[in-house]
Amino acid sequence: MIPQRLFRIVAVAEAITWALLLSGMFLKYVTETTELGVRIGGMLHGVVFIAYCLTTLVVGIDQKWGAKRVLLGLAAAVPPFFTVWFDLAAERRGWFGASWRLRDAAPANLLERVTGWLVTKPLQGLAAAAVAVVVLTGVALIAGPPVG
Repeated sequence: MIPQRLFRIVAVAEAITWALLLSGMFLKYVTETTELGVRIGGMLHGVVFIAYCLTTLVVGIDQKWGAKRVLLGLAAAVPPFFTVWFDLAAERRGWFGASWRLRDAAPANLLERVTGWLVTKPLQGLAAAAVAVVVLTGVALIAGPPVG
């Protein structure tokens, strides 16, 4: 899977889970009918939010995005649906290469070595990403829900 396709899938999934969470919040706070939408939508959104952030880091490192571009990609996960906007803007600006750069290029530092391993061994990379999402979700659950 090329970087742009992976990024698009995760960016759209993040936007969809935002919609689920917002729908759940409407049911909980406006119609006062159920909390179930917030519980389910909130958990799904949290998991996909973490996956989007990890995907942004991996794609950003592989595609040699600067820190500002990576931070913009990460910040796009905060307002609802901005991940789709960022994905489309990145495509228009040519920020995605046709393939994973680190499959062929020599890594220049530790972050590139780790990212190179993830993209050259896709099954192990997927397993490592899944473990990272589970661990980070667990940390977030222990830390508790956002206050507000």
